[in-house]
Amino acid sequence: MKIFFDLLPIILFFTGFKWADGHKEQAAQWMTQYLGFAVSGGAVGVKEAPVLLATVIVVVATVAQIIILKALRKPVDKMLWAGLAVVVVLGGLTLWFHDETFIKWKPTVIYWLMSCGFLVSEIVLNKKMLKQMMGGEIHAPEGVWRQLGWAWVFFFAGMGVLNLWVAYTFPTETWVSFKMWGSLGFTLAFTVAQGLYLSRHMVHEQP
Repeated sequence: MKIFFDLLPIILFFTGFKWADGHKEQAAQWMTQYLGFAVSGGAVGVKEAPVLLATVIVVVATVAQIIILKALRKPVDKMLWAGLAVVVVLGGLTLWFHDETFIKWKPTVIYWLMSCGFLVSEIVLNKKMLKQMMGGEIHAPEGVWRQLGWAWVFFFAGMGVLNLWVAYTFPTETWVSFKMWGSLGFTLAFTVAQGLYLSRHMVHEQP
């Protein structure tokens, strides 16, 4: 359930874009009528309507996530706050300037923030955030945890670069599909690989 909740903005972004891409005139008309104040010139073109509508959806979805967590009195992760700030700023620029370039930078900025977060926490401060995330139930040599920390640093940094390469090399439709399926697939594969590596170096405590 938590995974679905975390992925909800991405799922809604993908769904909104695909719907608007098949109903461009309707999407453009709706956005011009109700969100014209948020775009320069007050009108949304047919060609740009899908990505602008998807941008609005992902901003609303991210805000809704925090509202729901606050209503349930659950802690809001720092990365979610950071994600909200990034999506509001870049999403707002995308809408105002009718320029999808800003929202395409959003995943990269998030990835690089996460890379920096792992670098500071795991390497600089030596807090072993990965170990804490696993509840401290998995025991492995400290060197292994440090290697995994570096792996996540390079993974997120690389994903940020990969996102930009896809965004600037392929059409927007391809980038949207990559954002949904490619990013998820790479993250899942990396997580599985990390689990396999960690299982080889687990230390079983003596009873």
